[in-house]
Amino acid sequence: MAKKTKTVEERLQNLYDLQIIDSKIDEIKILKGALPIEVSDLEDEITGLETRVNKLNSQLEEVDGKIATHKENIKTCETLIERYNKQLDDVKNNREYEALSKEIELQTLEIQLSEKRIKEANDQKLAKTETLTATTERKESKEKDLVTKKAELEKIITKTEKEEKALRKKSEKARENIEERMLKYYDKTRAAYRNGLAVVTYRRSSCGGCFNRIPPQLQIEIGDRKEIITCEHCGRVLVDPEIAGILEETE
Repeated sequence: MAKKTKTVEERLQNLYDLQIIDSKIDEIKILKGALPIEVSDLEDEITGLETRVNKLNSQLEEVDGKIATHKENIKTCETLIERYNKQLDDVKNNREYEALSKEIELQTLEIQLSEKRIKEANDQKLAKTETLTATTERKESKEKDLVTKKAELEKIITKTEKEEKALRKKSEKARENIEERMLKYYDKTRAAYRNGLAVVTYRRSSCGGCFNRIPPQLQIEIGDRKEIITCEHCGRVLVDPEIAGILEETE
């Protein structure tokens, strides 16, 4: 059986009905506001801060390891110096004395170098610890913000989830009554405007989307419903107030 061709009036009514449904879905999105984006951004930021905290902790462990190594090196040098000093008492000639003295000097320099490295490491540790404290505090602050934002979003979702789900089903159903070419135009036009309006009425001789004046002759053609007419200024599909309904026109 051949599918019945819809009249222009039916096509316009279907488009307008879809617009009404999608606009209600848009209202729910507006109610949620920027919360979904804020929650996502906070989660990403917290993940980044956690990575930073872990990296700083790892770096602090490395610094502690270097400090421990240098301290152990100092102990070793001190032990050697003590041994060499004892050996000085038993030297038999200047050559042995000079050799031991040289070793003591070298170990003393090694101790001084290790002490310098320990000081540098402690300075690094202090700076990294301060950064770690600030990063941890920032992370904890963002986590508190996330809990608050999630609670706000969850409250809105709980309140609107059932309605939004029903509206999306109605939108899918309504789209079945519109030819693919017109749907593509509808979706493209909706995406082009922040308010998501692709189908509008004219009021007080003006387009309900861009508010530019609509010539009287064009208003008559819109009312005749013999063809789908778009606004020459914004490209939105124009429907007459009767298709929109008396309530819509009164509002």
